[in-house]
Amino acid sequence: MTRIRPALAFAPCLLLAACASAPRADRDAAAQAQAAPIGSLQAAGDAAQARVAGTVTAALAGADGQPGWLLQDAGDGDAATSDAIWVLGPAAAGLAPGQNVQVTGRVHRAALPAAGKGRAASLLAIDAERIEPMRARARLRPVAPLALTAAPDWNALAGMRVRIDAPLVLADRDRERGTVAVAFDGPLWQPGERAMPGSEAARAVAADNLRRRLTLSGEALGDEAYRARSGSAVSAVEGIALPRGDGPGLRLERAPALQPAPRPQQPPRVDGQVRIAAFNLENLFNGDGRGGGFPTPRGARTEAEFHAQLAKLVETIHAMNPDVAALMELENDGYGPDSTLAQLVAALDRADAASGGAQDWRYAAPCKQPCALAVRGPGDNAIRVGLIYRGQRVAARGLAATLEQGPFGPHSRVPLAQAFQALGAGGARGPAFVVAANHFKSKGCRDAEGADRDQSDGAACWNALRSDSARRLDAWLKTDPTRSGGALTMIVGDLNAYAQEQPLRELYAAGWQDAFAAAKVASPYSYVYDGELGRLDHALLSPALAATLRGAAEWHVNADEPDSAGYRNGGAGPWRSSDHDPVLLGFDLLPR
Repeated sequence: MTRIRPALAFAPCLLLAACASAPRADRDAAAQAQAAPIGSLQAAGDAAQARVAGTVTAALAGADGQPGWLLQDAGDGDAATSDAIWVLGPAAAGLAPGQNVQVTGRVHRAALPAAGKGRAASLLAIDAERIEPMRARARLRPVAPLALTAAPDWNALAGMRVRIDAPLVLADRDRERGTVAVAFDGPLWQPGERAMPGSEAARAVAADNLRRRLTLSGEALGDEAYRARSGSAVSAVEGIALPRGDGPGLRLERAPALQPAPRPQQPPRVDGQVRIAAFNLENLFNGDGRGGGFPTPRGARTEAEFHAQLAKLVETIHAMNPDVAALMELENDGYGPDSTLAQLVAALDRADAASGGAQDWRYAAPCKQPCALAVRGPGDNAIRVGLIYRGQRVAARGLAATLEQGPFGPHSRVPLAQAFQALGAGGARGPAFVVAANHFKSKGCRDAEGADRDQSDGAACWNALRSDSARRLDAWLKTDPTRSGGALTMIVGDLNAYAQEQPLRELYAAGWQDAFAAAKVASPYSYVYDGELGRLDHALLSPALAATLRGAAEWHVNADEPDSAGYRNGGAGPWRSSDHDPVLLGFDLLPR
């Protein structure tokens, strides 16, 4: 960090009593000389009477609505302490930016108006008993913003004007709270994506995130920042440094410059003869399937919203052109023609027809098709997993298998496993391979007890249950529930755990291989939470299947997008069709 503060010579006198002997003719000069450097008061806590002198920079009302202004002096040469103080009280009502004043009053730390999560933030303040303007000969030079070239110690800048001359990237947007989060030196990462929760390495990632993260606020933000993708470049940032309950903040004095991150216009392409996708649909619900039943419990609020959501999801899946797709957060409403699953398949066929495609989409089911209308599942949760496939490219072998024991059903969604064979020329079939679609219990803390409560290690709630789900899933798949007789098996889906958290470590220890690690994909992510990147959506391969892997990719059409691009806000195209990015894998599985 580059900080340049001109040092002024100040007398050490802090108490008014010590200044009483100054000659009346030199009162202004003596008062300024006897004013305490603001930086020297920062560690004082609740102190006796003091006098400070400086320039009024910005209005900041007190937590109780009382008048308040920030005052900054020219610095004491100590870069470890802030040169700003918060002037509070009725006497501050008449202040205005740019005034040079002397303020006498009691120094203390005052709580800032609530902003962000966590503990309330505070600022060094002075309850103004007397405010006197400086005469022309004693006035200070205007306070220029302090230039920053790297992430600073924000505690040493609280209340000061700053300008950031360092690259920043957009991390998150919160229009409701009127804030945008940015980061120094590249994106922020979920600690559990990079290191085992609770470890020193994970704590180091969290600390680095806190060091590099900055929350921007103020009317100067403008609408463009809320509509930009995560990863967009932000520059010309200038404002007042104000601590928040969840970390450092900056109240902007002017609109920053923004260079939007480009959207990935083309879907990913992976090598291999057979393409397998996994996609969390973010609650695809179709009401009663006949135009009624809205608002739905978790998805579209109107029929128009459902059709907009469906169109976005179909555009995404159709563009990726997988042979098999595992789906999560699909309405659990059976397999009949009015079901959400059947209507998704029909919509994909219509998209094929419009482009001259094969119109051969099918869905897997644990019942012989056509399934009875009363059949639901797998499981009785409001949402379920599903498997769809292209009938001219792969053939389903037997019925799908399900696991409805232990945590599966009450908490983690019931997994669905289906054996397939790739179809070659002349009706030849490749070796059987199994796709197991999964959606583990979320990190939300509702009803969590005992070991499932948040252990304050970064893994949030239900980590023990997700780990149990992983162990049981591994044991079940090793019994060959689909009777495929082969060793080519994959676990795909939303496991609600990041790559280094215990549920994934359980599966790694059991021999499952991370497809993205095997494909040597650098820094994969499929989800952005609180501005931090990570993977909740995984593809894990048996060793035999990993040997056939030819490529792995994510299509970043969702996680980086703002809510305004979604179906509820009229956004067009595949952008923000879900809150998760879809995953695409390529394998050599055709008959030889």
